Amino acid sequence: MNKKQAIFAISLVAIATLTLLSVFYMLLKKADPNLLPSALINKPTPIFQSVAIEGTPALPIFTNDTLRSGKISVVNFWASWCAPCREEHPHLLEIAKAGIPIYGINRKDDPKLAREFLEKHGNPFSGIIADQSGRIAIEWGGYGTPETFVISGDGKILKRYVGAITAENVKDILKR
Repeated sequence: MNKKQAIFAISLVAIATLTLLSVFYMLLKKADPNLLPSALINKPTPIFQSVAIEGTPALPIFTNDTLRSGKISVVNFWASWCAPCREEHPHLLEIAKAGIPIYGINRKDDPKLAREFLEKHGNPFSGIIADQSGRIAIEWGGYGTPETFVISGDGKILKRYVGAITAENVKDILKR
């Protein structure tokens, strides 16, 4: 290969690399980092056992049937020890204030700390249950805490957000 051919080849590789990097950058910029696909989208919510958070008789629990009420709802996996849960909490209160029922699943948490969290920051949940083992989260395909699911009126998962709910997510949920 002579010098001209080498320069031409290097130029082609550089242009191709820059083009690919530009495409990847645009895709990342457009994508919502909190929205992850789920194998459960458009499928019924997994069946779960409703267990009250220990020591919280005043907090109503919810069941599988609750999520089939005919109305859009939100299910939020959270914990008092979770920093992003604290960050998203005002957004959950905003969604609840707009009239969309939010059902909380308290994941691997100390019941006393969960109660204190809700007393201090407010309770956006229409119903709440405990997931001490983390089994419910696993059945829903959960990666961690917080995770939030938008549920159709007939109990199917419409959307999944991983990480703290943002103001943009709230707008998306409220327009449903």
